[in-house]
Amino acid sequence: MITWEEITDLQPIASRTIINSINKGRVSHAYLLQGERGTGKRDIALLLAKYLFCLNREGANPCHTCNNCKRIDSGNHPDLHWIEPDGQSIKIEQVRNLQKEFTYSGMESNQKVYVIQDADTLTVNAANRLLKFLEEPSKQTTAIMLTENGHSILSTIRSRCQIIELQPLPPDVMNQRLQDEGVHHLEANLLSALTNNTKEALSLHQDEWFAGARKIVVQLIEMYVQKPEDVYLFIHQQWIPHFKERTEQQMGLDLLLLGFQDILHQHIKEDTTTVLLPKEDAKMERAMMSFSKEQLLFILQLILTAKRKLKQNVQPTLVMEQLALQIQR
Repeated sequence: MITWEEITDLQPIASRTIINSINKGRVSHAYLLQGERGTGKRDIALLLAKYLFCLNREGANPCHTCNNCKRIDSGNHPDLHWIEPDGQSIKIEQVRNLQKEFTYSGMESNQKVYVIQDADTLTVNAANRLLKFLEEPSKQTTAIMLTENGHSILSTIRSRCQIIELQPLPPDVMNQRLQDEGVHHLEANLLSALTNNTKEALSLHQDEWFAGARKIVVQLIEMYVQKPEDVYLFIHQQWIPHFKERTEQQMGLDLLLLGFQDILHQHIKEDTTTVLLPKEDAKMERAMMSFSKEQLLFILQLILTAKRKLKQNVQPTLVMEQLALQIQR
């Protein structure tokens, strides 16, 4: 079970901030944990929730063995409510239902905790409804909001939360952890560039879908070099059928970003290692000849824009069609 000591190794500032508030008896009524995927937001939320409900806590650490801790681990604690997007967003009905739950007394005590996953996906109406909830906090209610994009959340909500910034895990630390788990160093390079979460990285390492995604992205980049006129067809025949879910589409763009970064890095410094594309390969030479540094910088910006459009719920097929044609020019 994860402890604050383990969190401190990954997120020393965030951990110290929360532990200090616990030790001083000043746990905030609302936290906003913002950081990239894999930076430990969920672990911190669960650990804080366990502390608040634990029957046998030791300092800031919950015991992990009492009935409350076990029910939180299994997702069955009646006074811990976890809100996640319904489809692509968190809707006003979900916030209404949450508020209704909080009108009742706690099942075990008067303490209640709610965690909002991907809080940046709150609709405008849901965010405004939540704001009213935050404006009149109960002393025994704690809100924990998790997001990769804190600046997309209403400033009025942000101002009512203690904001905890989570820093990316250094890639070399992540890389070594994966190698310690038996992952080849080249594969570890790629996985540590995609996520800060060891469990997620190991899961991707064993995932056939991910192996297929990697292959498709490499083929797409080769297509731009060798047969750019066939890219649009490749997108429809290979990319769209494979990258179906929103998270998969984001992963595809992350891989595409790394591939073009590899080419750019070879332009800038030939002895640098690559992450996705094979370095010692005639294909890399052709790719460098096909794209100038200026073109590559422009392409990277296009991919980042496409990632933002997916976040904004633009139709995925349209996003990829536009991106494919923009890179082709």
